[in-house]
Amino acid sequence: MVALSRRQKRWIYGISGATALALAGVFIAASMLSHRVEPLIRDEAMRYLSERFNSDVKIRELRIKMPKMSPLNILIKRGRGVTAGVQGEGILMRYKDTPQDLPELFSIDRFSLTVDIGSLSEETTIVDLVELDGMRINVPPKGERRSLTASESGESPSKASDGEKSSTKVLIREVRIRNGNLKILPKDRAKTPLEFDLQRVTLTSAGTQHAMKYDADLTNPKPPGQIHSIGTFGPWMADDPSATPLTGDYEFKNADLGVFKGIAGILRSTGNFKGVLSSIVAKGQATVPDFRLTMANNPVPLSTQFEVLVDGTNGNTVLQPVKAKLGSTYFQTSGGIIKHEGDKRRSIDLDANMPAGNLRDVLRLAMKGAPFMEGTLFLKTKISLPPLSSKVREKLKLNGTFKITNGKFLRSKIQDEIDKLSRKAQGEPNNVEIDEVVSDMHGSFQMENEKLTFRKLGFSIPGAEMDLAGDYDLDADNVDFVGTVKLKAKVSQTMTGWKRIALKPVDPFLAKNGAGTFLRVSIEGSAKKPKFGLARNRKKPAEEPETAPTRAGTAR
Repeated sequence: MVALSRRQKRWIYGISGATALALAGVFIAASMLSHRVEPLIRDEAMRYLSERFNSDVKIRELRIKMPKMSPLNILIKRGRGVTAGVQGEGILMRYKDTPQDLPELFSIDRFSLTVDIGSLSEETTIVDLVELDGMRINVPPKGERRSLTASESGESPSKASDGEKSSTKVLIREVRIRNGNLKILPKDRAKTPLEFDLQRVTLTSAGTQHAMKYDADLTNPKPPGQIHSIGTFGPWMADDPSATPLTGDYEFKNADLGVFKGIAGILRSTGNFKGVLSSIVAKGQATVPDFRLTMANNPVPLSTQFEVLVDGTNGNTVLQPVKAKLGSTYFQTSGGIIKHEGDKRRSIDLDANMPAGNLRDVLRLAMKGAPFMEGTLFLKTKISLPPLSSKVREKLKLNGTFKITNGKFLRSKIQDEIDKLSRKAQGEPNNVEIDEVVSDMHGSFQMENEKLTFRKLGFSIPGAEMDLAGDYDLDADNVDFVGTVKLKAKVSQTMTGWKRIALKPVDPFLAKNGAGTFLRVSIEGSAKKPKFGLARNRKKPAEEPETAPTRAGTAR
């Protein structure tokens, strides 16, 4: 064994002491770093949420789970690639300077995330995954908060004290939301907010200050149904959340229309949308294979192609021209579903135009039982449905014009009477070859309180023209009309045998206004079994004021 000199021993002792001190310093530094992670993460989280959403932030509970790694290894790697788990409960965020009667911007029941420890001291903090359970988002209406400007605070909002980052940059790679709720609050506190239940939402980052991609499953409250949507959301507009961009494609299925009074059917819709949270333009198509009005309960397939503007602040919906198909009938509507001042529910105001509809489709939808008539329907009408507190047809208002060509009554008794009238009108009462004649109708109408009032109703068949006015009571299924009839034949020619000869002296008295026979008539009774008769002491419809339709009456 070689003996060491005193000088060599001093060197060894010095190196050993220095090494021990260095190792002790490393362990102390590593331990300090480990203990600083929790407050560092809390501070970063509070700073980020406060600056990003310009809000006051409260976190009820926060727990840090460090990786199973020695403090020395963490120090050697300087935390890079080392992720810490963060769990907590009760995040509340409220906009600064907002009215206290507004709910919090965000509230989160439970949350967890993973964060790269090394990025905490770098310009951008990396958060790999954030999971949120029970998240509620309340988007305030535009103008409900004041921006915290330099003139109000005395300094720039982004200005930080010495030693702190001027602004917090956080890159969240993925966010998963379960059991969430989104409300877009109206300006009027008494109105119901536009609300969506967020069953599952996954957000994927494309980088800081960029929109996040999302994949979401939502439950629509009314009509109840499932929505699946993918698209982009953001970037978040802290000064005005309602201006945050939103785009996407969607599928809405199994929507039960039966929650609305008066209608029923299961709806499916697909399409796309774009805009901001407060104003969305949606384009798409919708189908209801079993669409029906409950007052008739006859299903007729309905499909539409639409473009709508939805105001997220009040739920109002404006329809750009919507192209629709009811059975085999094409029509177009435009208008809106609007909540007027003072109303608790929305009103429907539409303009409908049907250039060449199948009359069977319309009657099948609107009336119980089988349609009583077929033909081609031309229709233009305004449709008004105020907020419902009763049956649809008790509130439904119509005002329009119509025309039916090539009409034929499908109930044999009515058609037999029409055929008989046509034979007499042509002066051939025994000509059985005059059969299954077609009818043309036209007129203007109003509907209110379950009563359909015809200001003018023209009806023509071969040999006869009828000009009527009156009412059809939908609830009682009763008709009450009065008007005039012009026949091509003279009155004697409508008869046979001795009556034909006996009436010839009367022909000159009834032949007027360009007709062989001119009569005032009434139609009364049920729509199934109407009674035709003569009416006296009544003005013809053309002479009656159009602004005040008269209920028809018959002089007996």
